Amino acid sequence: MLTGDQYLQSLRDGRRVFVNGHSVPDVTAEPLLRGPALAAALGYDRHYQPGDDVHGPYFFIPTSVDELRESQERQLHWDFPTISTSASLLMVLTAASRMRAQHPEYAERALAYFEDSKRRDIRIVQGITDAKGNRALPPGKQDDPDLYVRIVDRSADGVVIRGAKMHISSAAVSHDVMVMPTKRMKPGEEDWSIAAAVPLNAPGVRIINASFAPRPDLDPDFYPYSSRHVMTEGLIVFDDVFVPNERVFLAGELEHSATFVHSLGLWERLGSVGSYVRLADTLVGLAQLIAEANGLQRIPHIKDKIAEMITYATLIRAAFEAAMSHSTFTPEGWASPDELFTNAAKYHAAAEFSTMVRNLHDIAGGSVLTAPSLRDLQNPETAADLHKYMRTMEGVDADYRMRLFHTIRDFTADSYGGWKHVTVIQAGGGLYAQKVVVTAHFDMENAKALARETAGISASGQVLSGLERLGPHGYDPSGAV
Repeated sequence: MLTGDQYLQSLRDGRRVFVNGHSVPDVTAEPLLRGPALAAALGYDRHYQPGDDVHGPYFFIPTSVDELRESQERQLHWDFPTISTSASLLMVLTAASRMRAQHPEYAERALAYFEDSKRRDIRIVQGITDAKGNRALPPGKQDDPDLYVRIVDRSADGVVIRGAKMHISSAAVSHDVMVMPTKRMKPGEEDWSIAAAVPLNAPGVRIINASFAPRPDLDPDFYPYSSRHVMTEGLIVFDDVFVPNERVFLAGELEHSATFVHSLGLWERLGSVGSYVRLADTLVGLAQLIAEANGLQRIPHIKDKIAEMITYATLIRAAFEAAMSHSTFTPEGWASPDELFTNAAKYHAAAEFSTMVRNLHDIAGGSVLTAPSLRDLQNPETAADLHKYMRTMEGVDADYRMRLFHTIRDFTADSYGGWKHVTVIQAGGGLYAQKVVVTAHFDMENAKALARETAGISASGQVLSGLERLGPHGYDPSGAV
């Protein structure tokens, strides 16, 4: 296993990184990228154990419902690159299981890559979304064929790929990117059916970053959450990058072009839902604290909004538990969360998130945006005014109340809050993607049978009469019997 310092050293590997208009020779020293790197380094140190045969709990394949639940619980305390590594590896193993019968060579490569990643203790990010160009056109009809990542050359040793992947969280501070097709490809689109693990320092790879991290000269008390929890988002360019065969898991096989994104969607969405359980509970806690600080906790409409938020949080937790309790198992004995409950939970959490944030803002009031800085509370010329006017009652002084306002703003209404608002919807695919999977896995035949029974119609469309209309408990809903 690597220590935090060894991990930071491993990032000084010649990778080509850019942010805010300049190149970055060392991501561990760049102010806008250093935060994510240090957070990941802390994760390395937290898990580190000496010895040749030890490895982190993120290199783990659950084989029971209890193991799946335990692994998801552990994820709540991991940094993002570690979470992404676990999801990426479980994805490629799930895809390998689904491909094994037709392409055993890819399945064996996936298992070998899992073991190699564990041995090297690397971090892996997920490369899904292509540039796409004109969204109305498929890959082969774009005016630039590179707008979807594609194979541009093949040899006995591997393939050469070209294109770009967007929205890659923590790319600048990870080791490999797991490239996969963004959708099901059609005949003639074989070159765009590529799945592979690519080192982020490979020749031809460039990472162009965006970051919402507070600038180094800003007050950490004004950004109480995002100053400690930052994310970098990368656009990864593949400029004729050679990928050796042992890192290639799909190279033109159309029938499995969507296998990887569906497999990742399953694990990505389950992990997201687990984090949304914590997120929803946090929103409830902030709403209750600020309501109490403002003396409004007994006002009916405030209580009603908090009750709505509690219901939201509880339904996410229930679906999350159902997704794990109804797990299926691969032929290898690996546990996989239930597709229906996982996607329904992700959809509900994302679709209603804006309403929950609106409730929080409505409860908190305008000081979420206008509360002065805590530095003004320390300024002798303004401190007395703020101590007088920003308190509300005995036990709720200005410092406490202002910290709540700044936390709510930073967490839900500033740069981090805006990033979170978008990622809750888009992470793991947009809302429509979850609807598609939910619809595909819903037991429609059972629903239709119940509807026919209610209507007194047989499966063949004939109207039933007499005892035939009796329901399963001997009750005729029409009241005729």
